[in-house]
Amino acid sequence: MEILIKAAQLITSLAILVTLHEFGHFIPAKLFKTRVEKFYLFFNPYFSFFRWKKVNGQKKKSWFSKSSPKEWAEDPDTTEWGIGWVPLGGYVKIAGMIDESMDTEQLQREPQPWEFRSKKPWQRLIIMIGGVTVNLVLGFIIYIGVVFTWGQLTLDQNKLQNGLGAHPYLSKYGIKSGDKVLAVEGRKPLNLDEINKEILLRGARSIQVVHSGGQKESIQFPKDIDQKLFQAGAFPAFTLRSNSLKIAEVSKDSPALRAGFKSMDYIYEVNGQYIQYYDEFQAALFAKKNQTVAIKVARKGDPKDTLTLDVKVKSNGTIGVIINSEFVDQKALSEEQYDFAESVSIGMGFGYNTLSDYVSQFKFVFTKKGATQIGGFASIGNMFPPLWDWHTFWLTTALLSIILAFMNILPIPALDGGHVVFLLYEMITGKEAPQKVLEVAQYIGIFLLLSLMIYANGADLVRWLIK
Repeated sequence: MEILIKAAQLITSLAILVTLHEFGHFIPAKLFKTRVEKFYLFFNPYFSFFRWKKVNGQKKKSWFSKSSPKEWAEDPDTTEWGIGWVPLGGYVKIAGMIDESMDTEQLQREPQPWEFRSKKPWQRLIIMIGGVTVNLVLGFIIYIGVVFTWGQLTLDQNKLQNGLGAHPYLSKYGIKSGDKVLAVEGRKPLNLDEINKEILLRGARSIQVVHSGGQKESIQFPKDIDQKLFQAGAFPAFTLRSNSLKIAEVSKDSPALRAGFKSMDYIYEVNGQYIQYYDEFQAALFAKKNQTVAIKVARKGDPKDTLTLDVKVKSNGTIGVIINSEFVDQKALSEEQYDFAESVSIGMGFGYNTLSDYVSQFKFVFTKKGATQIGGFASIGNMFPPLWDWHTFWLTTALLSIILAFMNILPIPALDGGHVVFLLYEMITGKEAPQKVLEVAQYIGIFLLLSLMIYANGADLVRWLIK
């Protein structure tokens, strides 16, 4: 059921984003009197779930059809609307344009005034960047709406009775679980998310902490702390401390599975040391990488049914279990509400930081470890919660909208950004790129995108098989 709920949220989110993205192309195309032959939500290879077109003033429909009825071609000036069966995107087919359909037959004829290629370069540029613009603006609007409706999560560290959980890697800088972060680059952090992103993605290198004993200390991180934390798997670097160490899931082909761990086991000790918080469990394993440890568990939390299991810790300081823990110090968290004017300002800042953070994450993608963490649609689906929650749904949709805008403007053939590059070349030089060059570039772009899609979704499949 959880998989179906996540899938439903993913498809709903993509349907909203893709439809509005394509309208971003459709509307300026129609304003510049360019013929739009098709407008499809999702792709429709071989057949479509639904087709609709107004032919000679009459509405025509077609369900589960392999191709458009022949009589629809009698009215080429109206758009065919449809829903495909592959929920990986969508498209508008604009007459006189080389796109993913690779329909070059019409380009062999003389340009017609209603074709894309007959329009002025600046008009074609507006048509091409329309989708990206809509997704970018949409992301900002959603963030404004989310802040206005639900407010923003804040963390009052004065109410933290147990301090923060700190990744074991931070101990080399004198930071331990139980400490609190008072300031990042001299600014009081709003919440944990801000602390982590400032350090890993926004270049913050100076923090002030107060240790569990009450001593304050200013700590200066090295310039490459972001790469060090990423390679150590220390993201997030800081967390809320959590207890109730119940195993929710044991990964397939993991040391924990081979050692006999089961879901619903409760973890109490590691090498005879009592464990109360998740960060203590994390630190105990991190200190024994590539070594065997003895972990005491209670079956289904029954203190009368305990046993000690020997398990070898992996090189990344894990054993292959997912812990279902409960945050302590819940009273330190609150939702701060804002009026509309404040929501606009905060939402705009939220959107800007989301775009900036996403671009900054690419420094991790181009590393050996980063390449192994690329994911496809299953990874995107897992961004949604197992229960439908509108707050999280809209936050995730806003993030995906901004990601879609950024990815589409990349100068890769077959993406909007690839078309923009050729249009800018034409506007600067006064010469159109040769049609053959456009066709070859489109083929190369499609090949690159398909290869990346296969790799990303294949990586999801591999992770699922070994989970």
